[in-house]
Amino acid sequence: MRRRTFLKGSLLGAAAAAVPLGAVAAEPAPVTSLTALQTAIDRAVPGDRIVVADGTYTVPSGGSIDVSGRSGITIVSQTRGGAVLRGERSFVLDGASAVTISGFALRQSGTLAIPAGSTGIRLTRNDIRFADVDGLDWVLVEGDDAKIDRNHFHDRTTQGIFLVVDGPGTTAVAQRLHIFKNHFSHHLYTGANGGEAIRLGVSSRALSRADAVVEYNLFEHCDGDPEAVSVKSSGNTIRYNTIRDSQGGIVLRHGNGSTVEGNWLLGGKEGIRLYGNDHLIVNNHIAGLTGRALVIGSGTTRDHHEGETTEERRGNDACDRAVIVHNTLRSNKSSLSGETTRPYEPRDVTVADNLVVGDSGSLVAMGATSGFVWQSNILWGAASDGNIPAGGYTRVDPRLTPSTDGVHRLASNSPAIGAATLTTTTPVADDIDGHARGTARDIGSDEYATVAPVRRPLTSTDVGPNAS
Repeated sequence: MRRRTFLKGSLLGAAAAAVPLGAVAAEPAPVTSLTALQTAIDRAVPGDRIVVADGTYTVPSGGSIDVSGRSGITIVSQTRGGAVLRGERSFVLDGASAVTISGFALRQSGTLAIPAGSTGIRLTRNDIRFADVDGLDWVLVEGDDAKIDRNHFHDRTTQGIFLVVDGPGTTAVAQRLHIFKNHFSHHLYTGANGGEAIRLGVSSRALSRADAVVEYNLFEHCDGDPEAVSVKSSGNTIRYNTIRDSQGGIVLRHGNGSTVEGNWLLGGKEGIRLYGNDHLIVNNHIAGLTGRALVIGSGTTRDHHEGETTEERRGNDACDRAVIVHNTLRSNKSSLSGETTRPYEPRDVTVADNLVVGDSGSLVAMGATSGFVWQSNILWGAASDGNIPAGGYTRVDPRLTPSTDGVHRLASNSPAIGAATLTTTTPVADDIDGHARGTARDIGSDEYATVAPVRRPLTSTDVGPNAS
């Protein structure tokens, strides 16, 4: 891709003559008004980079910054957060492709949409705090191959979602979305529903495969909904995220075949809850929650299917054939539980090589189940064992020790070391810290190691506009 510098008048020829053949073009002079910005966009060709000078710009009512139909261009604030965009709308991206929007402070009162038919759009390093309007979803993704990275979504008290993923029509969903290194913080809506940080799909799109990857994001004080990450589509991967001090957890609410891997859920309320079929829940560390750490859900139906009514699709799909392996649940109010309020019990779930430690209630409190495999779990603490079948666990002190990052890991003499036995699933190559598992795997999310972790719980310096 080539870059062009936007120069004016008779200076153009002289400037071009002064640039040696093969030299890299200079950074373009920043545009200083919305009119100049729109002109630059209208003239842009693939490879162009448009810089917007620091300052506050208010888009007039009914207006927008129209990027429709443009391809391969970058629009960037002169400094991160320096160009502030106000007004009802900012960028309109109908039919755009490979457009990057970077470094703005976005302060809109209407949704920023990546519509169906717009591909490869990237929102990166933006500070996103829209108007605190009830029911307003801030960013909507319907187009394929979008990237949402290193943004900060923050500070709202009303119902509405930070980031929504939908798709064209009524059943399709945006494909191959990548959400990474974002900071979601302080969603303080106090209602019981409708304030998720991320919602991947919706019930009508549940059976569509999205192949979204949500990784290395930090969620702090995401209290607008019991579901900080609400998955309502199929085939997604939620990994290496940190959820701290939040009411919301990770919920596979609708859809099949998703993976929840290597997440830290620390000091909040809700943990991981799953419905639907064929999920993999592996290497997660869930500690200090005041609610439920891990819930294997029951259903109002056995399986969702094509041709359901809208109301039928909204119901819960019983959890079947999930594999729950190498997780650590420590010091939660409720550790591993089921549900008793729906007629269809979860079936054929494997619960193996997990470490469950707690001092309150029952460590395992399942409702009705069918065909479960319980294998090589370790239970410990003052809490009762609950209704886990005999032979599915060992009660022994796993000798967890606190680390400097607050995570409790295995001591060198832990009986969990080398004690994992599950061999019938896809091999688990590493642990939550990024250490190789090897052939003699340890029980729980942590594989004992003497070297520093490759991955740790995230802090605000790891994510957002200034992240590496």
